[in-house]
Amino acid sequence: MKVIFLQDVSDKAKAGEVKEVARGYAKNFLLPQKLATPVTPTVMKQVELRLRREREQESLDQAKFVELAGLVEGRELYFEARVGTGDRLFGSVTAADIAEELGQIVGSAIDKRKIAIDKPLREVGSHEVIVKLARGLEPRVRVVIEARNS
Repeated sequence: MKVIFLQDVSDKAKAGEVKEVARGYAKNFLLPQKLATPVTPTVMKQVELRLRREREQESLDQAKFVELAGLVEGRELYFEARVGTGDRLFGSVTAADIAEELGQIVGSAIDKRKIAIDKPLREVGSHEVIVKLARGLEPRVRVVIEARNS
């Protein structure tokens, strides 16, 4: 059965590709999941138009991300926290804290899932953090945690 893929399907096809697939695979998986649709001339035109719009939107988003990366790259963020023995924090600095602070600096919201830290920062000092804005755009920021005088 010939289908056009509406979304990327890992190891099978990218969105917009036309492929011949097994009838059972199409009817039992691709079509119910709305990952693909049978090929007709009308559907081909609609999908091509939709994919063209998505590519244009992605290029606009990419331009915004490049500008945002320029604003974020090399920034230093300062946090004050209460400290216990051994320069360990009472609490931590999380990806959400970093995203909120960056958002205030650049003037637009940054998703906390874009902040690449393995675990919350719990020690005083300087930490380098990567912000994954888009594929190939990963500016680095320095997070400086200082002891709060209480």
